[in-house]
Amino acid sequence: MPKLRRRQVLASTLASTGAAAAVSTLSDGAAAKSWAATPPQGFRRMSIPGKVVRVHKKGVMQPGGVYPTQAAATEMLTRALTELTGKATIAEAFKQFVHPDDVVAIKPNGIAGRKSMKMAANKEVVLEVVKGVMAAGVPAERITIYEQYRDFLFATRCITDKQTLALAPEFPKGVKTEVHLNKKATMSPIVVGQSATKYVTPFTDATVVINVTQVKDHNICGYTGAMKNITHGSNTNPHDYHKHNASPQIAHLFSQEVVKSRMALHIADAYQVIYDEGPIDKNPRRRVLNEAIYASTDPVAIDVMGWKAVDALREKNGLPTLKDAGREPTYLRVASELGLGIYDEDQIDFRNIDL
Repeated sequence: MPKLRRRQVLASTLASTGAAAAVSTLSDGAAAKSWAATPPQGFRRMSIPGKVVRVHKKGVMQPGGVYPTQAAATEMLTRALTELTGKATIAEAFKQFVHPDDVVAIKPNGIAGRKSMKMAANKEVVLEVVKGVMAAGVPAERITIYEQYRDFLFATRCITDKQTLALAPEFPKGVKTEVHLNKKATMSPIVVGQSATKYVTPFTDATVVINVTQVKDHNICGYTGAMKNITHGSNTNPHDYHKHNASPQIAHLFSQEVVKSRMALHIADAYQVIYDEGPIDKNPRRRVLNEAIYASTDPVAIDVMGWKAVDALREKNGLPTLKDAGREPTYLRVASELGLGIYDEDQIDFRNIDL
């Protein structure tokens, strides 16, 4: 598994888009407005580079084996976040990441299940996140659950209607839903690599973003987890950032101040995992029961451990590793070099908890 080699990182970064590619600029050269978010006065969000918690429990799925029970989501997310933060309750844990004055965006990942409805960041997990944010003092009206497209959000089951985006009845009244369709953006463009882009309004309107992703193989970039859910799920032209296995573009997109300043917490819903032919759930034989949740403040470290889990399943099922398949997620090395998190597995504090 990954070992950080500085020469490899620099070579990858420079060869792909140049050393300055990770720095955003206005396309017209004018003085750039800062789109960085500012935490509420006096509040500092918890950050624990390299710490990743995985909580696993058997027998937690609803009949049919597709969705976790609400009780399991509650128990497992609580255990993951109390272990991550060292706090006694999930409310106290969320208070390390959000403040009552924050505007909170939650970005689930629903692309895999847009047709099958059997693989997405689950409503049960997103609901527990909403409850935790509210327990930390944030009013429901200051919380938005957003996705890229209507069918992606519908796949999470957080909404009951694709057109109206009506919130599922389990959620507290006042919580908002939104889809951006790669169009809804008010910020001025920034240049990342060789393309100008904008981050979407539900993202930039928030002062803090909570990422609820999955653990999946990706047919272009190899692994898709925390980082790609944000970079390619929150800008207006993600298709421009897929060349050469989306590396180093994912790292460079995530390194923008508009992103870094908002990201507080990454949760990976790994009740099921796709280990090949992803990111869409089109071959049920490549989707396996896993019954786990991951949590971290470090997007690189949580993705390294997710990649490790996918590779283990690939080897178990007679497939080459992502590296041997020509789809190594090298953007994670670049991201570490850019200071976004810990890549070297020997430096990752991985807590694996079986309930």
